[in-house]
Amino acid sequence: MERADYHRLTDQSLAGKELPADLCRHILESPEVELLPLLSAAFEVRKAASGRAVKLHIINNAQNGFCPEDCHYCAQAKSAQANIEEYPLKRKDEFLAEAKAAHENGAFRYCMVFAGRGPSLSRVEKLADLIREIKSLYPLEICVSAGLLDANKARILKEAGLDRLNHNLNTSERHYPEICSTHTFNDRLETLQAARQAGIQLCSGVIVGMGEETIDIIDAAKHLRKMKTESIPINFLMSIDGTEISRRVEKLPDLTPKYCLRVLCLFRFLNPRAEIRMAAGREIHLRDLQVLGLYPANSLFLQGYLNTRGSENVRTLRMIKDAGFEIESDQDLEKLLDEKSAPDGSGTSKQWMKDISDLRPAFNSTPRS
Repeated sequence: MERADYHRLTDQSLAGKELPADLCRHILESPEVELLPLLSAAFEVRKAASGRAVKLHIINNAQNGFCPEDCHYCAQAKSAQANIEEYPLKRKDEFLAEAKAAHENGAFRYCMVFAGRGPSLSRVEKLADLIREIKSLYPLEICVSAGLLDANKARILKEAGLDRLNHNLNTSERHYPEICSTHTFNDRLETLQAARQAGIQLCSGVIVGMGEETIDIIDAAKHLRKMKTESIPINFLMSIDGTEISRRVEKLPDLTPKYCLRVLCLFRFLNPRAEIRMAAGREIHLRDLQVLGLYPANSLFLQGYLNTRGSENVRTLRMIKDAGFEIESDQDLEKLLDEKSAPDGSGTSKQWMKDISDLRPAFNSTPRS
């Protein structure tokens, strides 16, 4: 691609023009596409919508396990034999304490995730009360992932002050039967439509690396564009032992940092004003190129994901600062970094000094005469 071609990507995206499928495929697959110009073009789109701001999300895994669905990627699925610590729904005081901690750690949005097919009416009403209380205490936006919802349940949550409902499409309609059999792609669409009709913003994204083809990623990105999805988490598969998908992991594609960055750029071009989140798996698959993901993406998770750890908070915050970005929070980034600096000298040269075991690794194992 010539330099002018990258500029055209930016201009088309900012003008609201949908990129054709063949150009999307070119972005994901062609060896002619250079990574740095592509990132630069995506950054111009990101900057127009959100400048250099990064929104931080913290997930509360409201319960662990006991799910009747068989989503093949999930450690909590009924078909999974993953080694997880199961527990029922957390107490109210736990939710409130974790919301307080999320606010103090600089989170813009607090995400509560409930395993299961969908909540009963009584659970929705209790959740509505919890949303009201959290929002009365802390200046947090609230996102809930609760499974399948109908119009009435969505309305109750909206009236309680819910800002966003998360329900990921995960993949294309074509590929969906390969990753779940207990509900359909259309079931997920109906939940998102119920949220939209209630006036709730949509949070819906994908998991890349589940054996999909390029066209599946493109179709999902275009579907999310069609729905005018406000928040799009891009997850990169973390294959957890015991899940259905882990049993066919040898057939799954290798996700390289370069490919993951191309995916983030594509979603940015197709969804220019959306909050694009570099979500689960960023630490594993983007590796040392993780910071480059901030150029198309403007959102991250702190404190890991549902059943897997992420990078340490201080490492993520430091990455944001060092790249010249800022967090969207009423907490100050500098203050957060200062508070999280360990008192024993972590982050100074002391941390990097070798001790005797580093300097003389063979000393204790070498026979002496």
